[in-house]
Amino acid sequence: MCLDPAVTDPGLYTVIFENDRLRVLEYRDRPGDRTSPHRHPDSVMYTLTAFRRRITADGRQVEVDLPAGQVRWLDAQQHSGENIGDTETHSIFIELKEPRPAGSPAPTGALGPGGG
Repeated sequence: MCLDPAVTDPGLYTVIFENDRLRVLEYRDRPGDRTSPHRHPDSVMYTLTAFRRRITADGRQVEVDLPAGQVRWLDAQQHSGENIGDTETHSIFIELKEPRPAGSPAPTGALGPGGG
């Protein structure tokens, strides 16, 4: 089963840049939109708009409310999400293709599930 968000939800995720070291995704949705289960490698998320989402991962649900202009580190994760707010979501994900070296600490500003 392919868990690439650009494949599972092509109407929500768009690849806007890619090379051998990283991939940049643009994410847009509307209130009530949901994503299929998908996976992100270690990533940086930049919120262009404020949003409120429910993220489901590993049988747990978390509600996230982030303002526009936030930059957050996201550890590699598999999840699905739902826009539970009343505004459209617009964010950028910078996905790293090289995994963090084993035993190295998480970057400062690590945040649990918070994306699409």
